[in-house]
Amino acid sequence: MTSLSSTVASPWFVRPPAAGHAARIFGFPFAGSGASAFSAWPAALGDAEFCPVQFPGRENRLAHPHYGTYENLADGVAEALRPLLDVPYAFFGHCAGALPAYETVLRLAALGLPAPACLFVSGQLPPHETAYDRMLALTEPELRAEVETFLRGRGLEPRPDLVGLGLMVLLRDHAAAAAYRRTEPAPVPCPVVVLHWRDDPDLSLQRLQGWRRYADSVEFLAVDGGHYDFMDAPDELRNVLTRWR
Repeated sequence: MTSLSSTVASPWFVRPPAAGHAARIFGFPFAGSGASAFSAWPAALGDAEFCPVQFPGRENRLAHPHYGTYENLADGVAEALRPLLDVPYAFFGHCAGALPAYETVLRLAALGLPAPACLFVSGQLPPHETAYDRMLALTEPELRAEVETFLRGRGLEPRPDLVGLGLMVLLRDHAAAAAYRRTEPAPVPCPVVVLHWRDDPDLSLQRLQGWRRYADSVEFLAVDGGHYDFMDAPDELRNVLTRWR
């Protein structure tokens, strides 16, 4: 396996992963967002370095071609991760970001590469139930309203340029989400921890139970907050993400 010291900066990470950490956690952002969704997170959680993944077609990778499908995205992430699997690691994926995280675990297994020690999925239906995701039924004007509401919720003025850029990214990500289908679960070779946000109006803990079919060990945890509160890296979430160590 390639050593970290011999790698060069990768567009898949907003900052080069550093040597000297005992473990790593890779963060997968939600649809329409990028690695900046984790900008309030610390650089490390316990002894694990936190590494936000930057998908192409947004933020500092706006000029890069969009990934098109979650399968393509997982292929790209898996290749980018090759030199970084020299220490124990975990994945954290929020909302639609949990789906390429899951697919990446499958790609790594197919390549014979080390599996994560844990897959954390946050606020997301299991892959075989994604057709029931509320967002997939929204029209473009409704998606625009979602972008405006999100910006206001983060204390930002929904200026036309911000809304337009956010909508462009969201529409492309939305198309990838709409095209993604798994009719039957494909189990992953690692434990799965499913996080339910108690104040999320769209997802109950009951609706997340289908994840039980995706691993031999599946744990469900309810955490305080709403759908986007993960962005603030609340203490309760940080404590959950350090337990696997």
